[in-house]
Amino acid sequence: MARNSQFAIALHILTLLAQADREALTSEYMAGSVNTNPVFIRRVLGKLARAGLATSHSGVGGGWQLLRSPDCITLLDAYCAVEDDRLLSLHHSLPNAQCPVGRNIQRSLLQYFDEAELAFARTLAQHTVAQLLQEIIQDTSA
Repeated sequence: MARNSQFAIALHILTLLAQADREALTSEYMAGSVNTNPVFIRRVLGKLARAGLATSHSGVGGGWQLLRSPDCITLLDAYCAVEDDRLLSLHHSLPNAQCPVGRNIQRSLLQYFDEAELAFARTLAQHTVAQLLQEIIQDTSA
């Protein structure tokens, strides 16, 4: 199963921007850190911009910057900016309604999935980009 890496990339980008403080960073610079194509980085940056987390400036010295302080950007903010779908999904087609399990499985699964997604969101909401940057800085100095 292919996993979407946009959330991890968004956090990488936001952490780079937080580390740069108010200095604008180019998508090429960020792509070098992420080790990916600048076009992919610009796609993620567009989502972060639409969510009000980052902005770009053109021209000489242009690039990307955070719109909010890193201690005001939660990991949940980043997740919501780049992920459109639910974390967990049900069957791609409706199960057999003639089967006792098939008839009721989705309703039961939704209860568990909703509970898991709520716990996931609560955890992400408790952590900020500033905390992530601080952990990274500590790890590199050790």
